[in-house]
Amino acid sequence: MSLRDSIADEFLAIEKEFSAEPLKINRKKWDRPGGGGGEMTVIYGKVFEKVGVNISIVHGKIAEKFIDEIPGAKENDGKFWASGISVVSHMHSPLVPAAHMNTRFIVTAKSWFGGGIDFTPIYYNDEDYRFLHGKIEKMCNGFNFNYYPQFKKQCDDYFFLHHRKEPRGIGGIFYDNLSSDNWENDFAYTQAVGKTFLEIYSFVVRKHMNKSWIEEQKEYQLIKRGRYVEFNLLYDRGTKFGILTNGNPDAIMMSMPPLVRWQ
Repeated sequence: MSLRDSIADEFLAIEKEFSAEPLKINRKKWDRPGGGGGEMTVIYGKVFEKVGVNISIVHGKIAEKFIDEIPGAKENDGKFWASGISVVSHMHSPLVPAAHMNTRFIVTAKSWFGGGIDFTPIYYNDEDYRFLHGKIEKMCNGFNFNYYPQFKKQCDDYFFLHHRKEPRGIGGIFYDNLSSDNWENDFAYTQAVGKTFLEIYSFVVRKHMNKSWIEEQKEYQLIKRGRYVEFNLLYDRGTKFGILTNGNPDAIMMSMPPLVRWQ
């Protein structure tokens, strides 16, 4: 909740720097049948066409037909507990990259952390790539020098549209089943992922948000967003976990862009 508030406050500050027009902010709590719930926060502005920040703390029992899908669930009679935060931003400007960040902690008979950061620019910018990856690598190296190369590769492999034979964006890091002998270190790393995302993404948004763009670039952005939708519906583990655990469908589909186009 603290990270959610920090992200929402920073994004609202960016909106006020860009425009004095009133913003549309939707915040809605939801309860999960079977145990727990969460809260959705969605902002519609002039910089962020749509940005959602979801938090959830859910528990209960996984349906028998899905029990083999979740590590450790079968050994725990399907019982689970999970908490997480998820951020997805879709921007008005095609010159500002879309972004995604999530972290989670899941408990069955086993327990582990997972999450990641990744960026989806409409137009590749080498300076942004080096800045974003450089900051993420520095954060990772503060915990384990193997994390960045390992989690970067996992991100590149994960955020790939196999049916299109193309990556979703410029990557970042992705990790799952993180459970070392040092729980506090694993948790500190997961917290650092969220804080680093806010720091570096706010910088990139401010860097590009006032640049002018043309309608042709906007049209290409809508087509590029179609790839984002395809990935989330076909491959995304968070989407699948939410469905398997009877999560809130509005919260699960919060990641979808407000406008998209295929042609």
